[in-house]
Formats: sequence, structure tokens, C-alpha cells
Amino acid sequence: MSSNISRRPPATRVLRETALRNLVQEIPYIRFLGIKFDQRGEELTAILPFDFGLIGDPMLPALHGGVTAAFLEVTAIIELGWSTVWEQMERGVPDAGQLAAGALPRLPKTIDFSVDFLRSGLPRDAYARARINRSGRRFASVHVEAWQDSPTRLFAQATGHFLMPGPDGH
Repeated sequence: MSSNISRRPPATRVLRETALRNLVQEIPYIRFLGIKFDQRGEELTAILPFDFGLIGDPMLPALHGGVTAAFLEVTAIIELGWSTVWEQMERGVPDAGQLAAGALPRLPKTIDFSVDFLRSGLPRDAYARARINRSGRRFASVHVEAWQDSPTRLFAQATGHFLMPGPDGH
């Protein structure tokens, strides 16, 4: 039995992977921390692979609070940037050549970012997802949750407000 389901060509998946990779490369601290992003459709999950250099208190041991906060903040920024890129890709702008050349919109700037440390981050991989509460032409509000073993057992969460780049990229 044949299916009439329309499937996106594989090039679209490659194009999205390229766009996400280029977007992530805009923030050098992401590389420094070793953060990776897993993209499934519109959903992004940030992954912070465990490394002993990320430990703040070796007596517990626990992830450093600054690492946790940075992990949450870059997750929010990449989610905002990705949502903009995703929208543009759905409309066919920019084209494949522009994306391959790294022609991406500028990333939003943090206005404020409030972190709730709910429990110690254990010495293992961490995951985070951001949810855009509101995104307008000038400002955006984002909520981020981080977990290690189960998404129902958060170890940190944050809310941030961001200044969105204008239509001219500024």
C-alpha cells in the first residue's frame, strides 16, 4: 500500500542541521562548556555532557552554579534564535546557499535572567529545554528547565527577558 504522505527531502534535514550548527557557533562559550543540541522537529534539547572541570564543589560533588546558569541562558538564547531561523526556513528564506555561508539572524541580547537552583547538579550529563512564553518584535520572555535523570525532577529552572534584534539585524 503506497502512502500519499508528503515527505521533506533529506536536503531539508541537512539544511536545518547546518543552520543549527552555524547558530550554535555564534556563542564560543557553548564550545567551551561542550554543550550540544538535539533537534527533533521544532523541539530543541540542550545537552551538557559531564566533565570534571564543571564541578564547583568537589566535596559534594556538584555542578558549578555558574555553569548551570550559563547552560540555562545559552539554551534560552539558542531557542529564541532557532525559532527565528525555523520560521524563516519554513518560508524559504534564507536559501540553502546563504545558510551554508552562515547568513543567520543576530542572536537576542539578555536583559535579565533569574535562576532557581532547585537541587545540586550531580556529576552526570544534564539536559535543558526552553519554552518561549512571549516573543514580540522587540522583547521576548523565555522559561528554561534543566534536569539530569528525569524531566519531571528538575535541578534548575530560569526565566529570562531578551532584547530581540531588529529587522535590520541590530
